[in-house]
Order: sequence, then structure tokens, then C-alpha cells
Amino acid sequence: MRISVIGTGYVGLVTGTCLAHMGNNVTCMDVDEGKISGLRRGILPIYEPGLKELLDSNIQENRLHFTSDLQEAVAAGEFIFLTVGTPADGDGNADISSVLQVAAQLGDFIEDYCIVIVKSTVPVGTSARVAGKIQERLAARNATATVDVVSNPEFLKEGKAVSDFMNPDRIIIGVESEHARERMEALYAPFVRTGEGSVMFMDIPSAELTKYAANAMLATRISFMNEIAAICEATGANVDQVRAGIGSDDRIGRRFLFPGVGYGGSCFPKDVKALARTASDLGLQMKVLEAVDSVNVAQKKILVEKIKDHYKSDDLSGKTFAIWGLSFKPETDDVRESPAAVIIAGLLDAGAKIQAYDPVAIESFRQHFDLDIDYRDDMYDCLTGANAVLLVTEWHHFRRPDFSRVAELLQEPVIFDGRNQYEPQYADDRGFTYISIGRPPVLNSAG
Repeated sequence: MRISVIGTGYVGLVTGTCLAHMGNNVTCMDVDEGKISGLRRGILPIYEPGLKELLDSNIQENRLHFTSDLQEAVAAGEFIFLTVGTPADGDGNADISSVLQVAAQLGDFIEDYCIVIVKSTVPVGTSARVAGKIQERLAARNATATVDVVSNPEFLKEGKAVSDFMNPDRIIIGVESEHARERMEALYAPFVRTGEGSVMFMDIPSAELTKYAANAMLATRISFMNEIAAICEATGANVDQVRAGIGSDDRIGRRFLFPGVGYGGSCFPKDVKALARTASDLGLQMKVLEAVDSVNVAQKKILVEKIKDHYKSDDLSGKTFAIWGLSFKPETDDVRESPAAVIIAGLLDAGAKIQAYDPVAIESFRQHFDLDIDYRDDMYDCLTGANAVLLVTEWHHFRRPDFSRVAELLQEPVIFDGRNQYEPQYADDRGFTYISIGRPPVLNSAG
């Protein structure tokens, strides 16, 4: 099948590369000529495990192509995926201007029947607007081509996006015409042939809303557990035990019940706000989601509060803190809405100095945030001379550190664990003052 993908961000690159890996002929288009030039040479603009290998092999097999010419991309595709960004605007709305702009341009170039697939995360009603933009331009040209517009939201987890695409648990497709349904079913058949995943067809508004509802539900679980963690700290309960207890209920399940320093990334914060805004525009109020967002904003500051409590001062001048982890989650260099940025800014405002390490996200963090940080290339070098270490992102690199070396490099053996990575008793046995989220402290001999 001939496929074009418009936009080469996380979703576009993964979508295009994985579809090419199934034997399709794929053309990826982006207006950023520098990015396209790099991709032609196998240079990825993002870090995503497994993507580089797939990209290289499909370029070599001549199934994956890159262009900055939209007309060329349109001519190359019987399926045209829209994967351009929809960032939040100042009011919490998803900014779909790029999606609509591309849709209008598609109408200038489409010559034959094709299926335009909206894969970007967009508010309900956007696919209809996309169809309208295309039809306006087709009519202005007196073109006879027909187009089906389909909603096909992505459910890719950064850090596991390739495996999610290749082995989906479900593929949501909002469609109106029977022909488009048959073609989309054929397109995705190789990805669900084992029977472990399924293609779910529904109407277009339902498909658009499903993406927002899914992310909002997951974000709600995270904020709920962070509030439960606060109750645990106030009562002496242990959030790990509470999490295990409720997670064993099959109506609840075990996933997304981990407390921490809040969620970030390009999806949860944006989608929660956008869904609440959609409700507001309809004259409704999503009180739960408004609270979810509020809790998350506060949770990103929790480690700074714990640090100030530990040192019994709002003034942290003269203190140096080592930060382990800058990306919003492990296995990605994405730092959008990263809790690390809020934590570091809070510590700098209190007069502290920062030394930071991340396996892949340092350059991305440096580009996104203008913060006075001493970046280090090694997780242990990052600790040298610091008063304490803060675990912010749960990279595998940090799961089993050499605690003796950590204690030797720090001025004081203090760990602030924003992801509950370590066992309190284990840290205490090694002489650390260990402070985590929602778990009772263990006083060591020095405490």
C-alpha cells in the first residue's frame, strides 16, 4: 500500500517507520528541511528505543522515503496520515491550526481518491472540519477527486512507542464510509493477525473523544494516588501497601497507581486541559479533571517542599543538589512538562545550586529550559560535592546504584526519591536519610 505521513514528530516517525516495516511504501513529509535531510541520512530528531534500527533497515530496503514537498507526499499516498502537532494554547485548548492548514493544502493537491487519516490528538469535531477544508479547496479547483476522512487516534507510550504500534492492544478507527472501513481494516490487518489486539470501528466523534477520555482517566489515577500518598504521610500508612491492596481488585487493576512527582509529557497535561476546555465550551464543567490538573501542578513541587522541610528553611543558599533524571519519563528524551523543570526552578529560586544528569535528555532539556544548571555526563560525577541527590526520573540506570559510592560522593547521605525507587529499610541500612512519597520514614542512626 502507498502511504504518506505528514509530520515527523514522535507519532509521525513511529507511524511511518512501522507501516513501512510491514511492507508498505511510505513517504514521510515535514516542512523542516533540516530534519528531512537528517532523516534521509538516518539521523533521528528524537530518542525512541528500537526506532533507529527500523528506520535504517526500511530506508535501505527503499520502503521509507522523506520529503519536504507536500505535493510530492500527497501524490505518493492512497492513505495520508496527519500527525502534526496540536499544542495547548493559552486557554487550554488544543491548537489545531496546523492540522486545518495542512488539510486545506491537501485539497490543493489531491487528484485521486484517498483516505485522510487524522492521527493527531484533536478535539471532537476536528475531523469534520478537516473534511470541510479539503472539500472547499477541491471545489475551488473543480476537482472530481473524492476523499474519506477517518479518525485514528494514537495510543503510543513514549519509550515503548515502537512495540505499542507493532503490537497494539486496540486500534481505534472512526469512520463513516464502508469503503474506508474496508481499506483501513486491510491496512491494519498485519498488526492484529495474532488476535492479541483488535481493530475497533466507531463513529468519528466517539473515536476523537476516546483518546482524550483514555488519557484523562490515566491522569486521574495518577493524581488520585498522589492524594492518597499525602494521606498516608499524614497518618503513617504506607502507600505501597495501599497500592497493592487496591490494585489486586480486578475492577481497578495495578497499572498507573504509582505516586510520585506528577505526570508530564506532551499528552496527559495537554489532553486533560483540552478535554476540560471542550466541556466548558459546551456549557459543561468537568470538576474531576479540573482537580486532576490542579493536584498534578502541586505535586510537581512536592520534592522542593520536602527538601525545605528537611533543612528547616525556605532558604537553600549554599546547598547543592544532584538531579537524577530530566525527561518526563524513562526511555525518552522528551522533556515537555517535565517535573524536573519545576523542581529545579523551585530549588534555584530558593538559592540552591543544581548538578544534573540524564542518560539521553540533557541536550533537549538545555534547549527547552533556560535554567542555571551544571550538567554532568556521568550519574556519579553528578553527585560530587552535592548535599543530597533527587531521583526524578526512574531510568533503569538508577535502580541499583552503588550506594557506598553514592554516600562517598555526597556531602551528606541524603536521598529524596520522587519515584519511590528504593526500599526505605534498604537505604536506611546503608546509612542514608531517605525521603520518598507516601511512605513512612525510617530513622537511621544519624537521624
